[in-house]
Amino acid sequence: MEIISKVLFWVANSLLIPDIIILLFLFARSLLLIGGFYNQYMVKRKNDKALTDKIKNLNYSSIGLLKAALPQQDNSLFISYMRDLLTIPPSEAYSDFLISNFENEAEKDISLSKLLAKMGPVLGLIGTLIAMSPALVGLSTGDISSMAYNMQVVFATTVVGLVVSAVGLVTLQFKQRWYACDVNNLDYVARILIKREEREE
Repeated sequence: MEIISKVLFWVANSLLIPDIIILLFLFARSLLLIGGFYNQYMVKRKNDKALTDKIKNLNYSSIGLLKAALPQQDNSLFISYMRDLLTIPPSEAYSDFLISNFENEAEKDISLSKLLAKMGPVLGLIGTLIAMSPALVGLSTGDISSMAYNMQVVFATTVVGLVVSAVGLVTLQFKQRWYACDVNNLDYVARILIKREEREE
């Protein structure tokens, strides 16, 4: 039993460095995500100001106005799919296909936020528990300097893990709400286009 315990202790301690490296990588990735999220927020704010009223008041005769209002230089996910929807002759099958593809792309975009929200606390807790063991050993042997160092690792991994998780959770909540609104707008425009096509026939 003692041999098994020593093996488990050695395996657990060997995971500390990989855990810290992955945690630092995710922290750096969360900082990049904040920058991208802010840029996405500014673009969406500008697009909403230009398009929301036109989509809300859309009818058979104002489709051309909506198409003309789309930004030419903007390649954001919603604008590119809206441009495709307004350019290609409408059909129910194609509209469903386009909206399904948009939902898949949106899910791919928020996957990083989901990963950070879930993995941040897990990796932080792993680092905390691994570093806690030698800290307790240092306490029991009277090695205060060793205990203090390991307690620093304990708190650092916990804090970094929670920060990574917070970034992931906040961006996830906002992006899910944005994409739900975008899907609703695409579906509404598609229905108007299909009804106009049926009326002209």
